[in-house]
Amino acid sequence: MLRNAYVKALAVLALCASVLTGCSTPSAKHGASYIAGAWFVKMPEAPFQYHMLIFNADGTVLQSNPDAGDPHTSDSNGMGAWVTEGDRIIGKFVEVTADRATHAFASRGDIAFNIQINGDTFSGTGSANFYDTHGALTGGPIPFTLSGTRIRAK
Repeated sequence: MLRNAYVKALAVLALCASVLTGCSTPSAKHGASYIAGAWFVKMPEAPFQYHMLIFNADGTVLQSNPDAGDPHTSDSNGMGAWVTEGDRIIGKFVEVTADRATHAFASRGDIAFNIQINGDTFSGTGSANFYDTHGALTGGPIPFTLSGTRIRAK
C-alpha cells in the first residue's frame, strides 16, 4: 500500500517537473527574438538615461529607473505590454507623473518602443507622448533610442 502511494507521488512529481520545465523555455509563439528576462537599458535622451526592464513571457513589461532625472516631477514605475512582429519586439509601457511640490497628477506618459534582439543585447528606437487627466496630448512625440543588455544569473 505504501509502495503504491510512493509510486503515485513520484509520478505526480515527474509530471509537475515536466510541466514546469516546459514553462521555462521559449515557446514558438515568441519566435527567434525571445526577450523574456531582465535587461539593463540605456535611453540617452531620457531625463535619467539608465533603466531596468523586465519582459515577462506573458507579454507584459515592467520598467523602473530612479526618478531623479526631473527636479519638478516624480514618475511611477512603467507597466505595459509587448509583442513580436517579425524579428522585432514592439511594445509600450505607461507611467504616471506627479508634481513634486503639490503632489498632484502631472501627466500620463505612454512610452512606445521598437527593438531588435541580437543575442544578449538589443537596440532600437522609441517615442514618448504625455497626456493630461482628460487625455489631451501635452508633450511629444519625443523620439529616443535605447539599447539593452540581458541580466544573467551567471
